Amino acid sequence: MYAWAMDNGFTPHLVVAADQPGVTVPRPYVKDGRITLDISPMAVRNLNLDDDPIFFSARFGGVAFDIVVPSGAVLALVTRETGEGLSFGEPEPTPVRAGKTEDEPPPPSPKPGGRPKLRVVK
Repeated sequence: MYAWAMDNGFTPHLVVAADQPGVTVPRPYVKDGRITLDISPMAVRNLNLDDDPIFFSARFGGVAFDIVVPSGAVLALVTRETGEGLSFGEPEPTPVRAGKTEDEPPPPSPKPGGRPKLRVVK
């Protein structure tokens, strides 16, 4: 889709679910949990769509920013001029274990009490 858009003179945009784990985008530009990124060669540097996560650098308000987008967070690849492209649907919610949140660190492992004990094994 990216190659087709470029070959036909269109501007490719990546629509991303910015609230997904692993997504690194400038938060002030996120609206309703989504961000649309211009991924044309004039707008980005070092774009690599072949690997996961997708990585590139772009400027926002004149400030360079490294963008990281796991493939599961990509909602669509569309053209700015027509709005046509590929839609991948909403990302699946990440499972949350009962009583825990994603940001909560794992519980510490229990420490053995008392002195260490050695025994001879034959």
